Amino acid sequence: MLKSSPFLRLLGHVTPHRAVLVLAVVLMVAESAIALAHPWLASRFAGLVLDGADSLRADLIALMVLWAFLLAAQGVLSFGNRYLLGSTGETMLAGLRTRLYDHLQSLPLDYFHQRRRGEVLALLGNDAERISNFVTSTLVGLLPLLVTFFGAFVLMFRISPEIALLALVLVPLFFLAMKLIGRRLRPLSSQWIREHARMFATLEENIGMLPAIKSFTRERLESDRFEESNRSLMRIAKRQLLVESVLSPAVQLFAGLGLLALLFLAAVQLEVGRLQPEDLIAVLLYAMLMTRPISGLAGVYGSVQTARGAAERLIEAFAAAPEPDDHGAGELGPVSGAIRFEGVSFAYPTGPRVLDKLDLHIRAGETVAITGENGSGKSTLIHLLMRFADPAAGRILIDGTDIQSVRIVSLRRHIGLVAQNVLLLNGSVRENIAYGAPGADPDAIEQAARAAQAHDFICRLPNGYDTVIGDQGIRLSGGQRQRLSLARALLKDPPILVLDEATSMFDPSGELAFLEECREVLASRTVIVITHRPASLALADRVVKMVGGRVQEASAAAV
Repeated sequence: MLKSSPFLRLLGHVTPHRAVLVLAVVLMVAESAIALAHPWLASRFAGLVLDGADSLRADLIALMVLWAFLLAAQGVLSFGNRYLLGSTGETMLAGLRTRLYDHLQSLPLDYFHQRRRGEVLALLGNDAERISNFVTSTLVGLLPLLVTFFGAFVLMFRISPEIALLALVLVPLFFLAMKLIGRRLRPLSSQWIREHARMFATLEENIGMLPAIKSFTRERLESDRFEESNRSLMRIAKRQLLVESVLSPAVQLFAGLGLLALLFLAAVQLEVGRLQPEDLIAVLLYAMLMTRPISGLAGVYGSVQTARGAAERLIEAFAAAPEPDDHGAGELGPVSGAIRFEGVSFAYPTGPRVLDKLDLHIRAGETVAITGENGSGKSTLIHLLMRFADPAAGRILIDGTDIQSVRIVSLRRHIGLVAQNVLLLNGSVRENIAYGAPGADPDAIEQAARAAQAHDFICRLPNGYDTVIGDQGIRLSGGQRQRLSLARALLKDPPILVLDEATSMFDPSGELAFLEECREVLASRTVIVITHRPASLALADRVVKMVGGRVQEASAAAV
């Protein structure tokens, strides 16, 4: 059932708590061993009653005391095992989620550009939980099931070898039934997981699109789209439930028929004197113990198929290559801010070439505006500078150092980015400004806000710097969000500052005022302004126009 080596490797990654799991298995085996003692005790009880010896009452009391002690021990073991497995399962789930989250953070942005966010979030939710539950609820319980089965077989063999061998012969028939009925579970499980991720992605997307949904009156259409996905998930779940509902009862039916065959053989042996009456009770109870693991193995088979569906998605995520390994690379700094692109070419995996042997030199402390038509590669230039991707050819240098020879964290520490699409936390103004400098002094936060010309409007907010701004700063205007983004970048105090359409939310007069107020702050840094707006172009010492994946320079006054 566990033939997939990637599946086994995944289980190896998510089971670091092997000692605790081994202890849980030991407790479960001990519990199974006590369960195996109950048929023997029942047989002894029947033997004492049938013999009618003078010491019957004393013998019965001793037997009952022993039996009660074993029942109490079994209860303690069951409690310890349940709590231990439950606690370990939660710890394992938390560890898997953390490891998966860290891996997702290490992946290049292109991985997320090719997937819906809801599908990625489903990995951390449903898929991780299914694997954790499989390990703690199914995999760990497999050995005790086998101990119970073979223990019952051995003890039954001591009573009647013929009956025990008949029980063993029937086992392959049970597994054949499981294989035939359960072979549909794996594809159904994979379909369910994919559809669940798709529905989750639709829900996450629609919540973010709610203003657009309302403004275009698409409520009915989006409701129908979600309902279609929801019903598809329901249909798959019901088909999966049907197979699971048939599997366990079918195996139980075969096990029950096998039990009847064993009882018939036991009755025949009792009739010819090869079996004692008290042994008949033991055989019956041991046969019932053997049917329980067989039914349990049917559940194990179903759980394996379900877990493999979740494992396929997790294996795919873990197999995705992270950003380039910069272990052992040097640190970049201190930086004056001179930037040089030398023969840089780049194309996205599914698109044409964006940059073609591009050459560009930006002097330290210079403000350069980059303009060009949409799709000309302006933002791609910044992505390469920050190593969100690497060029197919050529190199990028900062102060003469190839950025691919230094640690990515060290590189990005020296670059501040104010993007057109401002990304903000659902937290306070203070938390958002200090996002790139956790634990920053309140005075430094205020100083950065003043430099970004954001202090005045922050003071007018209900709770000032402690005002919560909502998801993506929904409670602020577009211009206010831009100012917070600039304050966040300035608190980082980078020698290189990138303004990617950073004034797009301003009206012309507001843009002029903003740029004039920020001129002093920008003067001490190397600034790259990506824009097509005249006011922003006027801020630059030099304008670079991108044409055909290369650059064409012009003076700011001429634009």
